[in-house]
Amino acid sequence: MVARDKGKTPSQRQLKVGETIRHALADIFSRGEIVDDVLSRYSLTVPEVRMTPDLKLATAYIYPLGGEGASEAVAQLDKHKRFLRGEVAKRISMKFMPELRFKVDTSFEASARIDELLA
Repeated sequence: MVARDKGKTPSQRQLKVGETIRHALADIFSRGEIVDDVLSRYSLTVPEVRMTPDLKLATAYIYPLGGEGASEAVAQLDKHKRFLRGEVAKRISMKFMPELRFKVDTSFEASARIDELLA
């Protein structure tokens, strides 16, 4: 994975909570629980979820299979973030459910560029 932020390495708790949220989001996307015409066109993957040190904010990196329409999918997910936060909260047990943010995952494009340069 490409380093997304410079600074301290995440704690074990941050990694564990991020991975738990990633699994919950992937489950929601795979079951098609979001009723949206735009999102139904994409098969979304969640390669990584990064947590802030206080566990109040979760940044989910999203990548649609095929790579097309990533920004459109993220824009639609932003419209449904309140619903998604509630659905994730039903699946995991936490004292405080973090706010969700969605960003396009660029690590696949970066690795493709590296492969292209090495070939």
